[in-house]
Amino acid sequence: MGKNEKTSLGRALVKHHNHAIQETKEKGKNYKSQNKKVLESVTEVSDIDAIIEQAEEAERLYAIHHDSATPVPINMDAGSSSSGVTAKEWKEQRMREEALHASSLQVPRRPPWTPKMSVEQLDANEKQAFLSWRRKLVSLEENEKLVLTPFEKNLDIWRQLWRVLERSDLIVMVVDARDPLFYRCPDLEAYAREIDEHKETMLLVNKADLLPPYVREKWADYFTRNNILFVFWSAKAATATLEGKPLKDQWTTSPETSHNTDDPSVKVYGRDELLDRLKLEAQEIAKRRKASADSHQERVVVGFVGYPNVGKSSTINALVGQKRTGVTSTPGKTKHFQTLIISEELMLCDCPGLVFPSFSSSRYEMIACGVLPIDRMTEHREAVKVVAERVPRDVIEGVYNISLPKPKSYESKLRPPLASELLRTYCLSRGYVAASGLPDETRAARQILKDYIDGKLPHFAMPPEDDENETGETGDGGSVSEVSEEARGLGLDQVLEDLSSFDLANGLGSSKKKQVESHKQHKKQPQRKN
Repeated sequence: MGKNEKTSLGRALVKHHNHAIQETKEKGKNYKSQNKKVLESVTEVSDIDAIIEQAEEAERLYAIHHDSATPVPINMDAGSSSSGVTAKEWKEQRMREEALHASSLQVPRRPPWTPKMSVEQLDANEKQAFLSWRRKLVSLEENEKLVLTPFEKNLDIWRQLWRVLERSDLIVMVVDARDPLFYRCPDLEAYAREIDEHKETMLLVNKADLLPPYVREKWADYFTRNNILFVFWSAKAATATLEGKPLKDQWTTSPETSHNTDDPSVKVYGRDELLDRLKLEAQEIAKRRKASADSHQERVVVGFVGYPNVGKSSTINALVGQKRTGVTSTPGKTKHFQTLIISEELMLCDCPGLVFPSFSSSRYEMIACGVLPIDRMTEHREAVKVVAERVPRDVIEGVYNISLPKPKSYESKLRPPLASELLRTYCLSRGYVAASGLPDETRAARQILKDYIDGKLPHFAMPPEDDENETGETGDGGSVSEVSEEARGLGLDQVLEDLSSFDLANGLGSSKKKQVESHKQHKKQPQRKN
């Protein structure tokens, strides 16, 4: 009996154990079916599962609300372009198309909702509105004259932005001072006014200590002419001052870039000055709301929005005075919006970084600017090419203590260095060798891009003029866009002409025929028999 009792007890334990494992699996399946995933930014849809999931969601929604909906055509060839058109004509056509479709490039709007709506109905309405927005952008992506940058494709990330915009009175759009217009989204400002006419939007020009005073003056004039509320700011400088630590070498300001200036619009604000400015703007918003009898909040909320890796979380930590949000150089660290109370009148709200849809900038430019993760890049030469075209040759050589190959005799003397030249020279100077014995260009590209983002390689863009749009200015004041355009405009005829002039100048034109004849005679000589 004892042996049988032990056997029954063992079987019962095994059965109980297997039943617990089965329950765990069932819970996991239910958890997965409810889409309880970690909130993650999605800018590229290349996974076949993601495509199938979006197709099923589209079919489900439009089968309910649109019985006669036509399927969305998918253009698998993203690199198609017309042939027989010069680079200048192609650029002009693209600019005309961008101006024509500028109004169609919008951020998704949240559909109207009421507190009486159920969770299922609200979720269905938001998914349908988001899918309609995606369908509009498909038509822009199919236009071969338009270059649409990778943008945020995760609805949950946009939902975070909707919540922040709705509860915020003052929206602070954080941008990089080295190219503010690249990170600015004008349609987001219009959307904030659509939600509430009392909302204001301010440009917080971060990393402004990397700009000389004369560049900040030009940007201040541009913002003033276009009625843009702005403030120059440096989150790293404010954090270093708060902690009593010295700045790194690449962030150290020279006497020419000192913060002390008489013009309040050009100076780089400190922590206390920025808090006072935010409180001042908040008080103005509170006064307007009281005048319209629409004041229902005890404290004013300031929401921080913008692209990934522009310094939103660093700014929040500097203003709060302690580390309250995670900070990293990898874009997308902040997953959910969070609120932080500063005082009885002011509360800050940090939104996850969003990649807004825009024209005329490739994904490689977004990698170089730190918007897309560097570790996910596949074409490292294309991303380094952006750096080589924006940073002058002598600056690169001085920072890395290297000597780049000079342009050929038939090339423009002002052309920027090629990405392959920069990578190979950098690998040679640092001893970066891959397992195959070739230069480890991938490792070198990541280091160069990180130096470019952190400010070790100085660069900045100048504001557009009244009738011109000159971007790509570098630290020495020279426009790289014009130089690169000149270098790219070298055609075959011009190269052959430069070769002929080089031969004539060096006395090689007359002896070329003799060299060819002697070469032929040498080939015709019979071999000696042993």
